[in-house]
Amino acid sequence: MKVALAQQDYIIGDFEGNLTKHLKAIEQARKSGARLIVFPELSVCGYPPRDFLEFDDFIRQSEESLMLIAAQCKSIAAVVGAPIRNTSGKGKPLFNAALFLHQGKIKGIQRKSLLPNYDIFDEYRYFEPNREFGLVEYEGLRLALTVCEDLWNTEDNPLYVENPLQRLLALQPDLLINIAASPFHDNQPHIRHKVLIDNALRAKIPIIYVNHTGAQTELIFDGHSMVIDGQGRVCERLPFFTESIQIVDIQNLKPIDEIFNPDRISLIHDALVTGIQAYFEKLGLQKAILGLSGGIDSAVVLVLAVEALGNENVRAILLPSRYSSQHSVDDAIALAKNLDVNYDIISIENAFDAFESTLAPLFKDLPFDLTEENLQARIRAVLLMALSNKFGYILLNTSNKSEAAVGYGTLYGDMCGGLSVLGDVYKTDVYRLARFINHEKEIIPQNILFKAPSAELRPNQKDSDSLPEYHLLDPILFEYIENRKGPGEIINLGYSSDLVKRVLRLVNINEYKRHQTPPILRVSAKAFGSGRRMPIVGKYLA
Repeated sequence: MKVALAQQDYIIGDFEGNLTKHLKAIEQARKSGARLIVFPELSVCGYPPRDFLEFDDFIRQSEESLMLIAAQCKSIAAVVGAPIRNTSGKGKPLFNAALFLHQGKIKGIQRKSLLPNYDIFDEYRYFEPNREFGLVEYEGLRLALTVCEDLWNTEDNPLYVENPLQRLLALQPDLLINIAASPFHDNQPHIRHKVLIDNALRAKIPIIYVNHTGAQTELIFDGHSMVIDGQGRVCERLPFFTESIQIVDIQNLKPIDEIFNPDRISLIHDALVTGIQAYFEKLGLQKAILGLSGGIDSAVVLVLAVEALGNENVRAILLPSRYSSQHSVDDAIALAKNLDVNYDIISIENAFDAFESTLAPLFKDLPFDLTEENLQARIRAVLLMALSNKFGYILLNTSNKSEAAVGYGTLYGDMCGGLSVLGDVYKTDVYRLARFINHEKEIIPQNILFKAPSAELRPNQKDSDSLPEYHLLDPILFEYIENRKGPGEIINLGYSSDLVKRVLRLVNINEYKRHQTPPILRVSAKAFGSGRRMPIVGKYLA
């Protein structure tokens, strides 16, 4: 039997557009001789729908779309993902389900058992866990349907302790179909690869796995759908971050010759480009603007924006002050020219003078300090937002994760923007991204990569005046944020006690700033945003 894997990108709540994608894919699969087509989790409504699920009208439209898709499944069957109502009167009002459509009807339903309720996931807020299992018989095969579950591991799912795969295997299926909405992070492809192979080896039957691609605000989906045979061998792997429909003959699977070891920085690069592109397209936006300082962060964001939107849709603004070095201005101009991007130079000196004069009667003879530094950042933000309003640009934020973690940024200044591109990328990885961008030819001027990082808000300023060197800072941040290790555990890894306490204190006292940042494209296992919920006021490590 030929099966089509439909790795697609949907818009949450765009029932008409999502329906069109389903129907076109079904027709394409039918013409290619496929007898079954498999779509991702919650493909009918888009993922994650979040509180849209609380609107009855949203569920009604999903149900209508589902039946329109079923109506086209006459000489072909389809597995789709959709929310369905819980009619038992017990528990949550909905199930997250995989539905088997054939002959114009819903012929089979398998509800999701293991509801993720951690990090960015809060499915138990909306869905009731499944407790009933069955197979679908089709074309002489017994099919087991599952919904985005690590089918053997129930340790992180206390809401439902019974192993769904064991229950399904007891029914003796011939094929396991797993529809997924698995967001990207920089280690997720390796984890997913291992999990699917382990499950196939244990189940001893082939697995078809179909995932979303594209992005939904901060969540990026890498696709990476695949087919694994009963011996744990990969027989089909769909591309990363790309819509694709692939046909496999499930009864004639042949392993592909590969060594699976994708480059982490390359994946992060492609994820960020995908995230920018999807954010603009799905909001009906086209043009971006950013402040180009001559530093590494804004340089990388500019390159990514150009890749995502095209150079004709990106505008760079240089905003030098009395403290800006000439080489920073020259480097920014060189980069803009390399990318053939329109740029403008607007000195903030007159505006800064005006603020100093206005505040002089109140500031009197008080010394220059952080106040004047923040004034410069906020002047730049006001100018960038004025251009954004006047010409319809969306401002891209260029702050990195290291800065966001320790509060090295100005509220209503360099923390402004409609989308944070690098807010989940540590500074050391920003440099790796820059080197990756330059791996074929020099796009980012070498001087940007080699000069000491500086905000250039006072004479001879360097980031290291206020922060530990990034090669020391980032590993501590990683242990605290991604690995959730406390101060004692991090110190036991060999880091200086004073340094660890200083860094963790900076992270915790700046939580209020991170609550006011734009959406951050997620490329790590623990990004700032909905997946990391820390109190603003608390005494732990303060």
